[in-house]
Amino acid sequence: MDQDQEETQIITLRRFELSDVDDYMVWASDDRVTAFCRWDSYTNKEDLLRYMQEVVLPHPWYRAICLDGQPIGALSVELGVGCDRCKGELGYVLAAGHWGKGYATAAVKTVVASIFKEVEGLERVEALVLVENKGSQRVLEKAGFKREGVLRKTMVLKGRTVDLVMFSFISTDPLVD
Repeated sequence: MDQDQEETQIITLRRFELSDVDDYMVWASDDRVTAFCRWDSYTNKEDLLRYMQEVVLPHPWYRAICLDGQPIGALSVELGVGCDRCKGELGYVLAAGHWGKGYATAAVKTVVASIFKEVEGLERVEALVLVENKGSQRVLEKAGFKREGVLRKTMVLKGRTVDLVMFSFISTDPLVD
């Protein structure tokens, strides 16, 4: 695909449907993707369908990242993190075949352009990223998030204690074009 074709492709966000399970399985079963996630790779579609029914579909802010209408990733905002109604925690995942093309950045920019208007009282969206996940850190920086610092040995992830970088975007931050 040449540069002109990539520029004409459109990234949108929409609610998931159960019929998206095959697209979801592309990234959810890929160890390269899930290495940076709190969850392990899915090995069968039935478990993923159950997760979609129980968690994804009822979630108030869980969206498919779509390229020309087809899901290539997922994005969620957990509202009321730590019982604080003024903040939410952003998480996102993208199929490895779409890394490095600006799609995750476009999706994150879309969220910050709308979520403060949609969620009453929301003042802060934060994202926690593994120190070694440089690609995800670049996504957040390009989307206008501010790096606040490193939380050392803050979480056990897949059997090891990890350091996370804290990023935030607050309602008064300027939107990035």
